[in-house]
Order: sequence, then structure tokens, then C-alpha cells
Amino acid sequence: MTIKQEVESRKTFAIISHPDAGKTTLTEKLLLFGGAIRQAGTVKGKKSGKFATSDWMKVEQERGISVTSSVMQFNYDHYNINILDTPGHEDFSEDTYRTLMAVDSAVMVIDCAKGIEPQTLKLFKVCKMRGIPIFTFINKLDRMGKEPFELLEEIEQKLEIETFPMNWPVGMGQNFFGIIDRAEKTIEPFRDEENILHLNDEYELEEDHPIKHDGLFEQAIDELMLVDEVGEQFDEEMLLAGELTPVFFGSALANFGVQNFLNAYVDYAPMPNGRKTEEGDVVDPFDKDFSGFIFKIQANMDPRHRDRIAFMRVVSGAFERGMDVTLQRNKKKQKITRSTSFMADDTQTVNHAVSGDIIGLYDTGNYQIGDTLVGGNQKFQFETLPQFTPEIFMKVSAKNVMKQKHFHKGVDQLVQEGAIQLYKTLHTNQIILGAVGQLQFEVFEHRMKNEYNVDVVMEQVGKKIARWIENEKDIKDNMNSSRSILVKDRYDQYVFLFENEFATRWFEDKFPEIKLFSLL
Repeated sequence: MTIKQEVESRKTFAIISHPDAGKTTLTEKLLLFGGAIRQAGTVKGKKSGKFATSDWMKVEQERGISVTSSVMQFNYDHYNINILDTPGHEDFSEDTYRTLMAVDSAVMVIDCAKGIEPQTLKLFKVCKMRGIPIFTFINKLDRMGKEPFELLEEIEQKLEIETFPMNWPVGMGQNFFGIIDRAEKTIEPFRDEENILHLNDEYELEEDHPIKHDGLFEQAIDELMLVDEVGEQFDEEMLLAGELTPVFFGSALANFGVQNFLNAYVDYAPMPNGRKTEEGDVVDPFDKDFSGFIFKIQANMDPRHRDRIAFMRVVSGAFERGMDVTLQRNKKKQKITRSTSFMADDTQTVNHAVSGDIIGLYDTGNYQIGDTLVGGNQKFQFETLPQFTPEIFMKVSAKNVMKQKHFHKGVDQLVQEGAIQLYKTLHTNQIILGAVGQLQFEVFEHRMKNEYNVDVVMEQVGKKIARWIENEKDIKDNMNSSRSILVKDRYDQYVFLFENEFATRWFEDKFPEIKLFSLL
């Protein structure tokens, strides 16, 4: 197989949703169809039950939520598929945001009873901004929810994107009979999936079946005919431009409608895209020279070995284990001898990868999120990955002073993952951590105890706003006040932490020579 053929066989996507819409459950069922696992876990499983493959962290299994992006790979119908399951909770949106920089399409999971929820809207906007094609899976049709037309209208109005239903439900909740495949003109019954029913071009049932005279079936056919009359034809170009989303109905937990979705996804999802450089050029996925970027770092995927893995998206060329690459941030050459593919926390050595693949590089502290790696004599760097401005700040210390070494190691490694940000006061080196949400601190505390055997003490700082400084040379000692703290971040840049917006404006009025700026 040529490199071009290999690249064309790759499909790399993220699954996004509001918490509890069924994102992780859908991931599990896709893995089942790909033969990657034999039994799906359940996010809300009991202690004796099997946990979701993508929720591999102890804290995820205990809480029943995803708190970090997971990568899973499998083959299906001659395609090599990379799924990135992302945290749905808003406190971990930064991890999700960076993950969306590494994919070529996204699957949006919507709970049919709740419709578009806040986190779904937020993540959709990121996809829209990047022009990522979006596939929609409306979940939990075996429960009562909003009517199909209401859901489609909500998607179009709130997300400002055209919809095209690929299938249509017959009934809902306890009366859910099945789904009609519009292209194949077939009905897949919910409780008898192997007994496929067939429709003619006028949507008349060819088989003699009791559903033929059921009011729910007649209503579904009337709705479908209305969709056909007023709807446009499926436009693949609009999909690839991020202007139209194909919509699928089903139930991930019941494993219904999932394979129909997967079959359509591999048919229509884009192959790997190029990536922009800081210089404004686009690196083509078919370029012969290797390039890639680090979008995630994860410590302790195997707690027995205290390992650290850098997640790299291959952008161009072919990666070969043992090859020499240049880390563009410091221009250092290195030989990559340890590389791995993923199934959440389960890994195996990978010797070869091409554009679209996500591979793990064992990291001894060389890599940072956003790093560019290139082969040959290439000089470019990929666009900087986003960093969010924290909104909550905590002083953090080890409860046991004898655990300082483990404490600092844990803080350093967890900060490098990018979910929390590190600051230090200028004269006392007091550690202050910043995060977007409270849950990140709870996960930090849990991981410090379970992965580094360190109990921590956390205390609110009373500051809510972080502002970086453009002209650091103008900083003076008299600029600190009770409403602000001057600290340094992990890159040695000066940062003011302010109590509130009023304190920020007061500072800007009093010291107009200091130019402040925020991150995202």
C-alpha cells in the first residue's frame, strides 16, 4: 500500500457532547463494531461491573464521568479509525479544545429529551470556527424526548447549520418501533433487528407486518414525505465545509442505529487534512517529509511505571520508529525509539504511522503541549494550541512536609498535562494553581493522593482574574495591593492575579503604562 493509499484510509474524529448525553457509551459501541473490544463497559457501572474503555482513570471510574481525552484506534471496513473521546464537563473544556485541533471531523451526541445543551453549544462553536465537518447522533430514542422536527429545528436555529436526517424514527420511548433508512428504504425494528422490513419508493411497506396499519408508522411516513418535499438533497460539499450536519437517530446504550451511523461515517467523513504553520502555510498530508505536533500529555497511564506519554498527531509523511526528528521549540535532534498506539490506557508498540494517526511518544520531560516535530531539514512550526485563562486559584501545599519531593514531582507532571496552570509568588515561591473550574482541583487532589501518595492542602486565594503583561520591564514593586498578586507562571512570565473586574480596571487606570492581556 502506498503512503497516499494509507492516508486516504485514515478517519480521525472526536466525540463531543454535554455530560450524560451518551458520548462515552457511543464510543464503546463503535469499538465493539470495530472488533476492538468484546464487551462494552458502562459508565454508570457498579463496583463489580466493567467500566467504559475510554474512562480508564480511577477517578473517572469512581465518578462515572470522563475527565481526560482518551484515544482509541480500530480498523473497520478497510479504514483505520482514530476516536478521541473527550470530557463533556465544562471544567475540562481546555483539554477538549486542544483535542479538536488534532481531528478532521467531530461527532456530536445529543440527548433527544434535552436537545442542545450549553457544553454542546460551546464545543460546536469550536468545531465551526475550525470548519470541522460535524456528524450528529441523536441518542436515547428508546426514552421519551422531543419530536424529531423540534430537534432538527433546534439544531438549525441554535447552531446555525443545515441538517439532513439520514434516518427517521418510528415512535419513541416505550412505543419506539425502529428507524427508517432513507437511502436504503428499509426499516430496522428496535426489538427485532435482523427482521429488516422494506419500503417501495412511495414509502409503502412491502411485507405484511402489523406495523403497516399502526398510527405511529403512518405518522413517521407522513413526516418523511414532508422532509422529502421541503428538504434539499444531501450535499457532501456542504458537509465537508462544516455547513451541513447529517443527523442519525438511535440508542447507543441499546446498540441500536450505531452501525448504520458508522457505515455512513466512513463513507462521508474526510480523510486527514493539512495543518497551518505559524508562517501561514499549510502542510499537505501527502508531503513526503514527516511532521507532527503534540496536543496532549498524560502522566501515569501505567501507574506501576510512572510513565508519561505525549500524544502526537501525524500531519505529513511517514513516522518510523527509530527515526531522527527535530523538536522545533529548541531545535534539538532526537531519535524516537519508543512509540505506541492506544486503546485508552492499553498500549502497544507502533512502528509505522501516517497522516491522521495519533501515536504516543514516551516522554522523559522533553515535550510540551503544542510542540512541533519534523523530519529532514524542515524549519516550520505549527500554529500555537490554545490555552485558557483560569478563573479559580488555589494555594496548594503538601500536608506532610516530608513528602515535598513527591509533591513537587506530582505538581510538575500534572501541570504539564495542561488541565491546571502553575504560578509562584515572587519572594516566597508559594505554589498557586489556576483552573477553569472547581472539578479540576478535585481531580488534581484525587490524583495526587492516588498516583503520588501525597495528601494536599488547598486554600482559596480570593483572586478570579489572571492578566499577563506585555511590557514586563515597566513593572515596579509598588504595583502589588490587597486586591492583586504579582506572580510568575511556569514559563517565567509575569502575571497579575486580580480580585475582580473592578480591581483590574482600577489597576489599569492607575498604571496605564502597563499593558495587560488575557488568554482565551
